[in-house]
Amino acid sequence: MTPRQEGNQTRREVLGDAHVDRAEASVTSFNADFQDFITRYAWGEIWTRPGLDRHVRRLVTIAMLAALGRDEELDMHIRAALDDGVTAEELSELLMHVGVYAGLPAANRAFTIAGRTLAERESTGRGDT
Repeated sequence: MTPRQEGNQTRREVLGDAHVDRAEASVTSFNADFQDFITRYAWGEIWTRPGLDRHVRRLVTIAMLAALGRDEELDMHIRAALDDGVTAEELSELLMHVGVYAGLPAANRAFTIAGRTLAERESTGRGDT
């Protein structure tokens, strides 16, 4: 399997088919090389490395996105992580850790985003995490 094929498979497993389908539908001549780069490198070569399991990679990714204030990506990865078994308790502990090492404003914003997602899941009957 090529890095692009492996990346596409991993990206679908981590973020879901709907997200990847939307991303692929938004490819233009302007962003095609960038989308290919993301798929090959981030998903095909980094997320597939054997040194960390996917659960740990999910948590590390959420922590970094929270620390950097990348709200849209953070929300997407929180949703995908909850769908894949990350618990609300793990998420809370992770964001407490973010508060200490990345700052309280970053953690506060991440708690707001995660809380909104958890409330939405609870209201739709998906609050099983």
